[in-house]
Amino acid sequence: MDAQSQQQQVGVVKKKETRGRKPKPKEEKKDDQQQQAKMKKAHQQATVDDKYTQWKSLVPVLYDWLANQPRLALPLLPIFWVLGWGPQLEQATYKNRQRLYLSEQTDGSVPNTLVIANCEVVKPRVAAAEHISQFNEEARSPFVKKYKTIIHPGEINRIRELPQNTKIVATHTDSPDVLIWDVEAQPNRHAVLGATSSRPDLILTGHQDNAEFALAMCPTEPYVLSGGKDKTVVLWSIQDHISAATTDPAATKSPGSGGSIIKQNSKPGDGNDKAADGPSVAPRGIYYGHEDTVEDVAFCPSRSSVVGDDSCLILWDARVGSSPAIKVEKAHNADLHCVDWNPHDDNLILTGSADNSVRLFDRRNLTSGGVGAPIYKFEGHKAAVLCVQWCPDKSSVFGSSAEDGLLNIWDYEKVSKERTTKGPSSPPGLFFQHAGHRDKVVDFHWNASDPWTIVSVSDDCDTTGGGGTLQIWRMSDLIYRPEEEVLAELEKFKSHVVSCASKP
Repeated sequence: MDAQSQQQQVGVVKKKETRGRKPKPKEEKKDDQQQQAKMKKAHQQATVDDKYTQWKSLVPVLYDWLANQPRLALPLLPIFWVLGWGPQLEQATYKNRQRLYLSEQTDGSVPNTLVIANCEVVKPRVAAAEHISQFNEEARSPFVKKYKTIIHPGEINRIRELPQNTKIVATHTDSPDVLIWDVEAQPNRHAVLGATSSRPDLILTGHQDNAEFALAMCPTEPYVLSGGKDKTVVLWSIQDHISAATTDPAATKSPGSGGSIIKQNSKPGDGNDKAADGPSVAPRGIYYGHEDTVEDVAFCPSRSSVVGDDSCLILWDARVGSSPAIKVEKAHNADLHCVDWNPHDDNLILTGSADNSVRLFDRRNLTSGGVGAPIYKFEGHKAAVLCVQWCPDKSSVFGSSAEDGLLNIWDYEKVSKERTTKGPSSPPGLFFQHAGHRDKVVDFHWNASDPWTIVSVSDDCDTTGGGGTLQIWRMSDLIYRPEEEVLAELEKFKSHVVSCASKP
């Protein structure tokens, strides 16, 4: 690529003794502490079960559709951890078929895997209420079926799809490298003890320490962004490898990519003990400014810009070097865990933190008095926020998931309206709360192909001793549609019921 195309704007954001009472022997103290811990855990579990039972009783009222993939207990079965939607494959009368990317993490008795699944997404107002609520918590969902398994070298912490070529995904594991996979070219593997890892189609190098979670794909160009423990943010272009490959007689073309990301000097996906033996690409740029691990990154939708985070929010501009363009100190009162840039309005940036809150920033006015000045603070979680993401269907709506087991749906346009009314019963802006998970919701994604549809996954090991629960769901449209439209429909339904009741 020429020098001008490399000068893309980048912005990035970046854990006495009581008098008069004879002290207990140490062993007895230890036994008491263990007993108290057991009682506390039993009480917590009873509370979790009660809340879950209450939620399940409301499922037919709150949801248009819900699919549940059950908790899977280790060591016999793997747990789902991170995920992402893939391309839509087929549209039918009552449902659509779509790719779903999952990671399966294990106890080491079998390899960790990247799973490409086919998901049947039921269309709105198709599923009957009794079928929505009667899902089997112990059986695999009939809506999610494995299509292909790739044996991954290590646990997968993040999966991201390349928008310019939906066959290409990137994964983060516990290493400095980002791994690129052509999921259609990779052979289907059988995950058994002793099986060698699948060979990645491309390796992105440049980090000096593990890069585990912060990973993003640019919506406009084949760029990949990553943050790591080395406190840096690294930018690559897959086009760099494509350009080199197209001049190599051993390379072949791949539809939709402008060239292949696979060099055919060995068979794609051949088992290999060393992922680093595959073809690699060096970074376009390395950006400095963070003083701790970079936990998340995001591209600006319109300018190939970036946001990343640790305990502060930082924006970079690649045209002016590797130093921060803007650094926001104390964007939160604790470490930042996640960030997302609004795809409809590139002035709006969301952040989630260990201080249990979500904050909305306007990049035109990020600070006041040297510290972060958010437009709004959303405080509806009781534990650290792990993931935030804007809704693709409405510019003011976003979701947040946390260690409290909740996935909250917010609308920032409702905040000012609710503040003018008397005492809202829920936090301003919060209009839906998905409570179908029993423990921390570690990842979720809106479905850009099926409006208002979400896939979410929880890590249930602490509360139930099980694995992870995967849920695909869509709230009732009576919840998010305009109020006057909903009232008109309900009035029409009421008239219909009255007329039916009056008939002899």
